[in-house]
Amino acid sequence: MSVDFGLHIEPGAKTGEHNTWLENLDATARLMEGHVRSLCVYDHFFYDGAAAYEVWTTMTFLATRFPNYEVVSFVLGQGFRNPALMALMGTTLQTLSQGRLTMGIGAGWKEDEYLAYDYEFPRGGIRIEQLEDAVNILQKLWTETGQVSYDGKHYKITDAWCEPKPVPMIPIMVGGAGKKTMRVAAKYADLWNAGGEIDYYTERLDILKQHCNELDRDISTLRLTYGGGIVIGKTEKEAQHYAEEEGYDGPFIGTAEQVAEKMADFVELGVDYFMVKIHGLPDPEISSLVTEELMPKVKNLKTSNG
Repeated sequence: MSVDFGLHIEPGAKTGEHNTWLENLDATARLMEGHVRSLCVYDHFFYDGAAAYEVWTTMTFLATRFPNYEVVSFVLGQGFRNPALMALMGTTLQTLSQGRLTMGIGAGWKEDEYLAYDYEFPRGGIRIEQLEDAVNILQKLWTETGQVSYDGKHYKITDAWCEPKPVPMIPIMVGGAGKKTMRVAAKYADLWNAGGEIDYYTERLDILKQHCNELDRDISTLRLTYGGGIVIGKTEKEAQHYAEEEGYDGPFIGTAEQVAEKMADFVELGVDYFMVKIHGLPDPEISSLVTEELMPKVKNLKTSNG
């Protein structure tokens, strides 16, 4: 399997700057088309002190405006929407976009958003149980014909309809590196997403492998993805300076060659899909470094899973 890239878009425009946000998005999409598989959208109501655009509305807009890209929810907070409604929203977008949706979903973590919008924020263990219920409801509504019922620990449906069924089936990506969240991924997901430095990712992957072994699942059937950022420069010093300005301290900082070497470590673990924010876009120099120097090196790497 070849290595793919997804591009995180800015979650929303500051007040009065929507036109600039849209111009930057259009320019970035033009520069990255053919190099990037998907546009990835955060599910936040506000982030870093600024409002964000709602994820489903944004994905629908992106799928229409950029027909050569897939769209990924990165990742849905399961507690923000009724899971049966999410199933219908998912199959609607999958149908209208002709199969370009990946459903990223997680337990939810950003407590201030829950409280600000008057959502309940139960303890972590409950949210993970809710996540398992939600994924079960998604899969049942997408695959079972006629009216569907499910009675879980926290969510239920009774004689619910969800038509048309998604074609192709919507891939589910479970995001999160908590031990219990990863068990949900091992049970149900098509993709798993986590971030962090190589040592941390390796440690979490070992836990995921243990879950898969216990559940008698071949881990090669679970696509490993990475979520984070890239800060690239013509020199290491330039990249480091820009990373400090951006407040980014992840593993992918440096020249194209240096970042490619770091990504190769993840590919060796089995990662074959990098969903990343590329700092500096739509600067053409940054785009050129990424598409002409970094991506060819990474996409030519041989991947393995498990």
